[in-house]
Parts: sequence; structure tokens; C-alpha cells
Amino acid sequence: MLWVTLFGVGLVPKAPGTFGSIGALILWWTLLAQQPWQVQLVVIVLYTALSTALVSVVMRRYSVKDAPAIVADEVAGLWIALLAAPVNWWAALLGFALFRLFDIAKPWPVGWLDRNLPGAWGVMADDLAAGLLSLGVLQLALFLL
Repeated sequence: MLWVTLFGVGLVPKAPGTFGSIGALILWWTLLAQQPWQVQLVVIVLYTALSTALVSVVMRRYSVKDAPAIVADEVAGLWIALLAAPVNWWAALLGFALFRLFDIAKPWPVGWLDRNLPGAWGVMADDLAAGLLSLGVLQLALFLL
């Protein structure tokens, strides 16, 4: 189940992006949160590269574009949002909420990337951008608080 959720085919018929993000949050909390931000960044880059390649295979094999069942992009995006976040429940939930907001609302450049980039990078890029926007807002909120 974990492999399937991380690399392409979600098993949840309703709100797979949200459930994929919840899975990503649990993985971040248990595996990445205690790591220095540099280690988290390396994991995110490697995960994104591997996931992009696997999403490309899934897209070709099943003749799909950005299928809702593909949730690897949500994992990478949420991990970006939580990069260097403090390990506490409210920062994690705020990062999650910001990421879901930007992923669903698709403000510029998220929406532009979603509409204009083809292939696996198109699937991944909008969530990566949503993650970067979330990272910026979360870090600003943490600084101001």
C-alpha cells in the first residue's frame, strides 16, 4: 500500500490528493522531520527525480495524463512545504493546510505550470510550485510568530 501510494496508483477513490498528502505528512513526521534540512532537501530531490521517472512510465503504460490516482506529486510538494519546519504538530498542520490550499486553488505560477507543462514534469511541477509557495508562507509565519 505504501509503495503504491508513493509512486503512482492511489487506492482511495475520493480526494486522493488529500489522502496522498496525509500519507506524505505521516512519512515526513516519522522519517524526515528529525533530519537536518540539508538531508531533507537531498531526499526530496532524489524522490522527485525517481517519482518523475515512474510517473512517466505510469502515464505511458496506462495512457493517462494527470490522473487523480497519481499522488507522488503531492508527496514531493508537501515535503517541500515542510522543509526545515519545526517538529511540532501546529507547524506540520499549517504546512499541510497551506500546501492543500495552494494545490487546490492553483494561484500563479501553480496553475500556469499545471496547464502548460506536458508529461510527467507537468504532473509534478504544479505541486512542486505549490510546495515552494507553502514553504515561503510557512517560514514567514514562523518568523513573524
